[in-house]
Amino acid sequence: MTATKEDMLSLKSTELEDIISQAMKKIDGKDENTLCRYLPMEDGYMHHFTWKKIKTRQPAELAKMLKTFIIEAKDPKTVPPKQRAARGSRKKKDQIILTKSDLDRILHMARAIGDKEVIRKLSPKKDLKILKKELISSIRQNQVEQELWISYSEAIAAICSQQN
Repeated sequence: MTATKEDMLSLKSTELEDIISQAMKKIDGKDENTLCRYLPMEDGYMHHFTWKKIKTRQPAELAKMLKTFIIEAKDPKTVPPKQRAARGSRKKKDQIILTKSDLDRILHMARAIGDKEVIRKLSPKKDLKILKKELISSIRQNQVEQELWISYSEAIAAICSQQN
């Protein structure tokens, strides 16, 4: 599909427009983009961006394609579209999706058996102000809550890493 100056000069723009209008009448198309669906390419029908490029750079080639596949064809057929990847095909396949109720059940089981690490990982993250308040409250009540201290230190570390 290389265009030479001879190809571009051999077909005047009015001639191309006449061919386009004949093709549109034959398929009863509303605009030029509907013609793209009747023009085969390597992997499906012609994309409308390709249509614009060929129309300006290779009008003789476009006229030839329109005549072959639409005007001279007894019954023009639409070309099946290019096969595309399914939407969401880039999703991670081995990832487990848990609902809030699932997380609550797992958290309840972890509390029942006393698995503090799982409890800490699955517990909702608290704001730093709330953690400080709870930590000070536990100190005033002479109680040691290691989970609370770990949550507080992780929150401080996260804030420090965001600032750097």
